[in-house]
Parts: sequence; C-alpha cells; structure tokens
Amino acid sequence: MGLRLPLRRSTSFTPDHPALMEVPGPAALKMEANVLVMGADNVGKSALTVRFLTRRFIGEYGDMEFIYSHNLTVDGREILLHIWDVPNSQEQADNGSSEEKRIQWADSFVLVYSICDRASFNILPLKVQFIKAAKEGQNQEKVPIVIVGNKRDLHHQRVVSSEEGRLLALSLDCGFYEVSAAEAYHGALMVFHGLAKLIPDTKLALKKGTGIRGIVKTMSAVFARKRTDSL
Repeated sequence: MGLRLPLRRSTSFTPDHPALMEVPGPAALKMEANVLVMGADNVGKSALTVRFLTRRFIGEYGDMEFIYSHNLTVDGREILLHIWDVPNSQEQADNGSSEEKRIQWADSFVLVYSICDRASFNILPLKVQFIKAAKEGQNQEKVPIVIVGNKRDLHHQRVVSSEEGRLLALSLDCGFYEVSAAEAYHGALMVFHGLAKLIPDTKLALKKGTGIRGIVKTMSAVFARKRTDSL
C-alpha cells in the first residue's frame, strides 16, 4: 500500500507486513502520537525505524522521507505511532522554518548517532536545544526525547564510548540507548517502547481512527499545502 504525500522529495507508505497495522474502523478510538526521527546521514535512522516496524534489517536507503504508522501497546495503553523519518540532507536543504514545523508536528523525538562517527554525536546538543526551545516554550511539560547510539556491532570502529553517550543524555535530560539495528530487533523495540513510556497522557491525542488519510491531511496542514494526490 503506498500513498504519496504532498512533501518535497518525499513518499509516505505503510509497508505490507503483518507487523504494521492500519487504524481500525471509524468508530474505534485510538491514542495517537507523532514521533520524529532525526540525526546525521548514514547513522542508521531508517534502518532502526524499519527494524522496529518489520523486525527486518535493510541496510541501504535512498534520500527520501517516509512516514510510517504502527500500533504499540505500552503499560496497557494502545498507541498508534506516526513515525516520520527525515534524511539529514533533507533537513539541511530545507530552511529553518520547515524544520521547526516538523518539530511542532511531533510529540516525541528519537535522535540517532553512530558510535563510529564523532561528528554525528557532536551535533546532538544543538538539536536537543532547538527542540526544547521550540516545544518547552509552549508549556512546562518535559519533551520526550531519546538519544540512540547505533552500530554497536561495529565495536572495532567505535570512536564514541557508551559512557559518553550516557553522560550526554543525562546532561540533556534525555533517555539513552545503545543498539545495533543490523544485529537485533530487540534494541529497536526498546528504543520506541521506551520513548512511548515517556509520552505523558496529556500529549496523546484521543481521536477517532483516521488511518493513513488522516496522516496525509495532517502533513498537508503542517506545510500549508493543498493535497494534489487522489486518495
């Protein structure tokens, strides 16, 4: 199943896989949350996201934006996550206003770096600062953010220690995970499960099921563009 969103150089779809579920009938009520996945290029953002969604590892991705929907049960709450995976090259090509609109759309954030890439680690404090300035200015609630060190399997290429990652997350008041999207599904599950636990009930939208059509409408509103694709 595939739908093209009215986003520049982007496509949104829900892959045909049993692990991914559409929102049930229009009468059903769902808790929904928007998740933005950010980080430098080649750190494994898409690999981590797809590993969580499908339990499969795919190593190569094009320079595309994707939005996925996935149901997750956390502490007895069934939450429909809308996960927006944005290439860093796309973030750099956009102006600051577009990035801020993405951040305003999101309820929670996954910031990914590679343990083999010091530069991808060093950019995180500024990203967290930007997110908190945009979100916490609206209210006093803590913004749910997790920092993820990926490529743990490449220990022989490690340049960022686990302790550095933990200390950075602690100093920024964020959650922290170090995983290998290439090696195991469990780490990816822990990342998104842990993030969902950080989202307060006040941030979870209780809505009638809208499915992928609702996501398209939401994203159209974010970028103030008309939908041009037929559903």
